[in-house]
Amino acid sequence: MLPPAPARAPAAPGPRDRFIDILRVFGMVLVVVQHWAMPVLSYAGGRLTTGNALAAAPFVTWISQVMPLVFFAGGAANAISFRSAARRAGLPDTRETGRAARERLTRRPSAEKRTAWEWTAREWTARRVRRLAWPVAPLAAVWLPLPHLLTALGVPPQPVEVAARTVGQLLWFLAVYLLAVVATPCLLRVRAGVALPVLAGGAVLTDVVRFSGLEAAGYLNVAFVWLAVHQVGFRYADGGLEWLRGRRAAALAVAGFAMVAALVAAGPYPASMIGMPGAISNMAPPSACLLALFAGQLGLAMLLRPTLNALARRPRAEAVLTTLAPRMMTVYLWHMTALVAVAGLATIGFGPTTPLPGSAAWWSGAPLWPAALAPVLLGLTALFGRWEEPAGAATGRHVAVAAPLVGGALLTLTVTGFAPGPAPVIASIALVGGLCLVSRPAVAAPPRR
Repeated sequence: MLPPAPARAPAAPGPRDRFIDILRVFGMVLVVVQHWAMPVLSYAGGRLTTGNALAAAPFVTWISQVMPLVFFAGGAANAISFRSAARRAGLPDTRETGRAARERLTRRPSAEKRTAWEWTAREWTARRVRRLAWPVAPLAAVWLPLPHLLTALGVPPQPVEVAARTVGQLLWFLAVYLLAVVATPCLLRVRAGVALPVLAGGAVLTDVVRFSGLEAAGYLNVAFVWLAVHQVGFRYADGGLEWLRGRRAAALAVAGFAMVAALVAAGPYPASMIGMPGAISNMAPPSACLLALFAGQLGLAMLLRPTLNALARRPRAEAVLTTLAPRMMTVYLWHMTALVAVAGLATIGFGPTTPLPGSAAWWSGAPLWPAALAPVLLGLTALFGRWEEPAGAATGRHVAVAAPLVGGALLTLTVTGFAPGPAPVIASIALVGGLCLVSRPAVAAPPRR
C-alpha cells in the first residue's frame, strides 16, 4: 500500500535520527505509564485480587498501546545499524540498484562475497543479541531468589507468585524483538513490495483461521504482525516514507483509526488494544487489527515529525533524549519491579483497596502513583543501568546456537515468570549460556614502552 521508493544511490551516513529516538523513548515511557495506571488491587485473607483499570476506558488504548510504533522504530534502527556494519565490511548496500550495484557485486568472487555477508550478519546479530539480553541477567539474579526470601519473611505465597509472574511477563517484548533482530539481515535483502504484502496477508489469513475456531493458530501472528511493522521501519530508514507528510500523513491517520473502528464494530475484535481478563485479546496473540492501529499511529507520528524534530534540536530536549535513550531497556525491565514493591507495601502492608476506576477517589489518587513509583524506578535504573553495555566483546561464531537459547529462555520466563520452580532456573541458565556463546573477553591494549 506504500508507494515505491525512488531508485537512488545509497545515502552517506548522516547524523543520528532523533525522530526514531523520540519514538523509542516516548513509546517506552508511555508503556510504563500505562502499566502503572492499570492495576486494580484488593487484598484479603492472604490473597491478592487484581483487575485492569483500563477495562472501563478501552478506547484510551488506541493511543496508549504504542508497541507497534516501538517495533517500527526498532526496524528503522536495525536497518541503519546493519547497513552501517555492512558498509564497514565493504559489502554492497541492499538499497543499491542498477549499474552501481552490479559493479560492486562483481568485484569479488561469489563465494567470498557470500562468506563476507554471512560473517557480517553473524557478528551484527551477536552484538544485538548481547545488547538485548544482557540487561535481563541482573533481573533474573534478583528475582530468582526474591520469592523464596519474601516467603521466608512471612509474606503470603499467593501475592508473591503473582508479583513474580507479572515481572516475567514483560519479557515477551524481548523474545519477539529477538526474532526481528535475527530476521533483519535476511529481510533487508527482500524487496518491501514483496515482504510487506506477504506478512500483512499472512496476518489477515491467520486471523481468519484463528476466529474460525483454531485459537492456537493466532500465535503465527507473533511473526506476521510484528515483522510487518518492523519491515515498515526499513522503509523509513531507506527514505521511502518521505512522501508521508502533511495531508497524506493526516489521511493515513484518519484511515488507520477508521479501519480500527470498523473492525471493532464488525467484530470479533475487541475495543481494547491490550489484553483484558476473560476476553478475546488483540495482543496475546496479536491480531491483524494491530496493523490498522499501526497505520493510524504512523500517520499521526509522521504528521508530527517536523514538530518533534524541531523540539529535539532544543538543548534541554536533546539532553533528555541523550540521557534516557541509552537506559530505556533498564527502565522497561525494572518498572514493574518498582510497581510490585510500592503496591505490595501499600496493599499488603496497609491494606487499602484501589478505588473504583474513573471515580473521584481514583482520579484524586492517580497522581500519587507516579510520585511514589518514579523515585524507586530511578534508583533501580541508576543501580542496574550499567548493564545496558555488555562486558567484553561480541563474537558471532556460535550465534546460530546462542540466539535460540536466549529466545527460548526469554519465552519461558514470559510464560512462567520468576515464580518458584525449576523452569525459571533452567531458563536463566540457558540465557547466561547463550550470552556466553556470543561473548568473549575484551583484549587489553599492549602496554606502552
